[in-house]
Amino acid sequence: MPDVPASSSASASPSAIERHPHLAEPIADGHVRIDMHSHTMWSGDSTTTVDELVEAVAASGLDVVCITDHNSIAGAVELVDVLPCRTVVGEEVRTSAGELIGLFLTERIPAGVSPVEAAEQIRAQGGVVYVPHPFDPMRRNLSEAALHDLASRGLLDAVEVLNSKTSLRSLNEQAARFADEFGLAAGAGSDAHVPDALGAACVEMPDFADAAEFVSHLAAGRVAGHHWDEPRPWSPRIVPSTSRA
Repeated sequence: MPDVPASSSASASPSAIERHPHLAEPIADGHVRIDMHSHTMWSGDSTTTVDELVEAVAASGLDVVCITDHNSIAGAVELVDVLPCRTVVGEEVRTSAGELIGLFLTERIPAGVSPVEAAEQIRAQGGVVYVPHPFDPMRRNLSEAALHDLASRGLLDAVEVLNSKTSLRSLNEQAARFADEFGLAAGAGSDAHVPDALGAACVEMPDFADAAEFVSHLAAGRVAGHHWDEPRPWSPRIVPSTSRA
């Protein structure tokens, strides 16, 4: 890939850079910084509201955020026209053998289906099949048998080689080796369940126009970030209901 001149500076806020220093690093012209794995109040185990997410995105300086709530796309769909960055509609699906992410979705994938069924439904929508935290047993990872079965069937597009909530570097390194073994693109995400986590892990990659271009350009991307799993500072707050979704 030819050298591309770097942009002058990142647009992250000082507070975001203090939490995640890599957000201060310049990225190449024509590239975008994308967090491929994040959660909102629609996930059930995250209480990040729309207003908080808008503020967190602005502070992070991210160009693209993938909203991958558990078993739901309702929040992501609502946020497409709300966030101050481009939003990819995704879902972290709890399959019968662990979690699998679909990106660029138009329809929800039902929980409890097999990994193969989930991957096939994602592909049928023109989506991207992305494996989150593949070897981290603390993160409801996809079983190794299911992971290798999907890879052998050619049903995987990308693997999360850096999840900021995965505390053991060796597990992320194992994910990177798996991606290399099967020729899969390397992804990264904060797995943010609190606003301040957004951008803790991300990919800097050539900009893209659609899901197919996203996959091809991701292969030329650079993973950046660190382990970050701090709790939310306590404050009185009200989390709106998502039962309408």
